[in-house]
Amino acid sequence: MIRAAVVDDERLVRKGFMSLIDWAAFGVEMVGEAGDGREALRLVESEEIDLLFVDISMPVMSGFELIRRLRELHPHIHSVVLTCHHEFEYVQEALRLGAVDYIVKTLLDLEKADETIGRIMARLKWEERFRSGGQREEGDLFPTDQAVVYVAVGTDGDRELLYSLRTAARPLAERGNVWIAALRQGSGLEDARQEVRERLGTGWMTAVLTGVQGVAMAEAAGECSARLGQALFYHPEGHMPLVMLPYRELLAAAVLRDREEADEVLEQGAELAWTLGSAERVRFLEQLSRRKPHYSLVLAFCRRLLADWGPFLPDPEELAALERALLDCRSLTVLKGWLRRFADLAAGRMLELGFTREVMQCMFRAVCRMRADLGRKLNQNGVAASVGMSRSYFSQCYARFAGIPFGESLRGMRLDHARFLLLHTELPVWEIAGRSGFEDERYFGRLFRESTGFLPSEFRMKGGEK
Repeated sequence: MIRAAVVDDERLVRKGFMSLIDWAAFGVEMVGEAGDGREALRLVESEEIDLLFVDISMPVMSGFELIRRLRELHPHIHSVVLTCHHEFEYVQEALRLGAVDYIVKTLLDLEKADETIGRIMARLKWEERFRSGGQREEGDLFPTDQAVVYVAVGTDGDRELLYSLRTAARPLAERGNVWIAALRQGSGLEDARQEVRERLGTGWMTAVLTGVQGVAMAEAAGECSARLGQALFYHPEGHMPLVMLPYRELLAAAVLRDREEADEVLEQGAELAWTLGSAERVRFLEQLSRRKPHYSLVLAFCRRLLADWGPFLPDPEELAALERALLDCRSLTVLKGWLRRFADLAAGRMLELGFTREVMQCMFRAVCRMRADLGRKLNQNGVAASVGMSRSYFSQCYARFAGIPFGESLRGMRLDHARFLLLHTELPVWEIAGRSGFEDERYFGRLFRESTGFLPSEFRMKGGEK
């Protein structure tokens, strides 16, 4: 039996709450009550208690402060918040402090009481099983054909928000960054989508899995962690919250392999031919849809576009807007719009310079050649010949394109590459100098100090420029 008590400064509320519910039916024994936080602390010292129902607004010691003290002094005791406040800020603060759930007193009646307490007891059961190592039981198979899955993205997924969702039941399973739940009875898909859109924001990937009855929850959680991002990225409705996704389609989605190299279509896309004509762009997007490179590689490709080509497409406001917009590109449908905006930026730069498409493409190819061969002997003659231009015309066009002469641009690329190697490898300085195209280590050191204010070894030790 779970031993529980009620903490509320109104005696009638305490008595009413204790008499409203058939506690024994839920395996709960009500063993006490308290009128404020201090009295509750004395109660838990004298009684063996597993669960407290705590009012937020009380004199002497508030419910928030009581939950804080319980977490410090009696971490085994669970708390459920009783509140008249339906504002999300109150709920969020209580969950952030460690409460496992909340009950709005003004909305609790006989019809909802059993569902509410049943939900809380199920949550406590999963909490205890998770603390004890999450051992599997026969009940770990999905009892229904559909389930809602939430996968936290990076550190932005605030899992405390999940407890406050109105349209999702308490989680059936929690594995790492994956939570699996069920839509509450009476909650429609559109209601759930609206709530996800308004409440969860960009910190979660979400979907409704179908065809999961009889599937092990732990298995589904693992597959969601590995495959959901890829499945949603190429799903035609992947930009929508709570996409209906058959489990078999999830299993068919690719998993990112260790040290997976960029797909050929992304390598070709790095030369930006697709930015200078609608037919080329359509072909590039069709290749993405057909080949389906892993979505993380596609997003990394887009980040590289901004980093590599920002200096040559000088529109700071649009570049900053593109960087922000990339955070919302969770599907190819949305990313297509992002790629069109980037292409417009490149095409606008071409018009600004008065270049033909052929000349602009030569500039793109020249920069790609320079970056690929930084560690080799490069000169303006060789790069001009590799893109099919005369040296004098190439020199003139490149200076306008980059805003600086060829030699200065190449030297800047080499120093940037050296900075990267110093911060992300343990290679000795002399080897970094060679890999960055500097034959003389002393000359490299002098140029590096002129550029950064530090010698290469100092730069590495300090972790970068300050």
